[in-house]
Amino acid sequence: MHILIKQHSYTFGKKTAAVFLLCSLFTIPLFSETDSYGITYPGRPADTMLMQSAAIADTKLWGYLNGHDPSIYKDGDTYWVFSSDVAVGRAPTQGLQVRKSADLVNWEYVGTALGGIPKAARDYSGSSSLWAPDVIKLGKKYYLYYAASKMGSQTSCICYATADKITGPWEDHGIIYKSDYTSDENAIDPAVFFDNDKRLWMVYGSFFDGIHLMKMDEKTGLPAEKGPGKIIATRGDGAGEEGPYIVYNPEFKKYYLFVSYDSLSSDYNIRVGRADSVEGPYYDILGQKMTDYPYSDDVPEDVDIVSANVGYKLMGGFAFKNGEGWAAPGHNSVLNDNGEWYVVHHARIERDKNWAFLNVRKMVWSDDGWPMASPERYAGEKEQKIPEGAAAGKWEIFEHDRCAIMDAVSKEIAVMPDKTVTGEYSGSWNMSGDNSMTLSITDESGTKRDIKGRLLPAWDWENGRQCIVFTGIDQNGQAWWGKRTRKLSAKK
Repeated sequence: MHILIKQHSYTFGKKTAAVFLLCSLFTIPLFSETDSYGITYPGRPADTMLMQSAAIADTKLWGYLNGHDPSIYKDGDTYWVFSSDVAVGRAPTQGLQVRKSADLVNWEYVGTALGGIPKAARDYSGSSSLWAPDVIKLGKKYYLYYAASKMGSQTSCICYATADKITGPWEDHGIIYKSDYTSDENAIDPAVFFDNDKRLWMVYGSFFDGIHLMKMDEKTGLPAEKGPGKIIATRGDGAGEEGPYIVYNPEFKKYYLFVSYDSLSSDYNIRVGRADSVEGPYYDILGQKMTDYPYSDDVPEDVDIVSANVGYKLMGGFAFKNGEGWAAPGHNSVLNDNGEWYVVHHARIERDKNWAFLNVRKMVWSDDGWPMASPERYAGEKEQKIPEGAAAGKWEIFEHDRCAIMDAVSKEIAVMPDKTVTGEYSGSWNMSGDNSMTLSITDESGTKRDIKGRLLPAWDWENGRQCIVFTGIDQNGQAWWGKRTRKLSAKK
């Protein structure tokens, strides 16, 4: 479908052109299954994210449903996600949920690892469910680490089980580390990983005094030191910080610490710090240590400084104009799949935040080595060359403000062929390389942002069609997301 545009329309003044084009170009949808620029888009995925009463009783319908605290592991050609024992409308299974996928898009719930809460974990914690699993392989065996605790309590323990196959059966070996009311730390949310020198570590922790890093034995998979380990991130005063995960990026030769901030069911959000050494110190994008929680003049008076300022905010809750918004994204894992990066996390739907869903998002990297996540859930897209003309059109964009309490809501702009930007932000844009884009925009208050990022083809889950998305970071270290909602024909 094409819109007729007068040849001279691009020669109008900016104000006149904005009024003319916004009124005449974007009143009807502009998209097609085959892109005229040669961009390869993902096809229509089978969306199983249905909140229905039948799914409460029938786990075959779960798919993404109830995927809470997901940890991803690739075994051969199959992707596995292990997650907490959480489900809507039913008692805990007292195991650990397991899902598998061949493509990171279509997920099948296959049951639980462990048939119930092992005796050691139950006797110590009194927990009625198991939390936050993580899987690695040591030698020929798979190691499954998990936590047992009660919400808000430090009477917690980290345990492990082993199996010859990732499908199990799993043999439980009991508690490897525990905390109680006398402890500063909280022994939950374990993530076990190898560093670039093949040394084994466990990062763990939730609330209280923060995130700890513990040296592990590469042969036994057990702690190689006594005590809680080294604090590598804290917010002080018991502010929310949990779900740690560490990955190494060989391109930038840095370690990246991902953590989740704030309330699990309301303003949860993912933060990132990075370090040259696995033991830190970890710094955020503004150069602040993840063990600091300084005051800052740019934080609104009604926002708790401890809760807001430190940590590059990869993502928080958000909503585009159409479709269901996502609230409280967090407790993520990260997959480096032969150089293709993905962030895997849970999020909640706005209309009923009891429901948690597994989200997988493509992740790319800024020129200076910071992760940037796609605004849309992964549907099979690949990073590729995006011709300049394909960026023109109507867009929705928003900022993941690190100090924001409320979820981000998108604003509308028009990205014009003459390199101007009009709408709720105004300014200019340009592209370089295969898919790098810079937006230089100003809002109504006169605040200017220079946002550098990447364009990706994607599936527009809110509108059920193909689209182009933008993920970037501005000069203040704030993440921005956007998507093209209408194409602009290059023909005149």
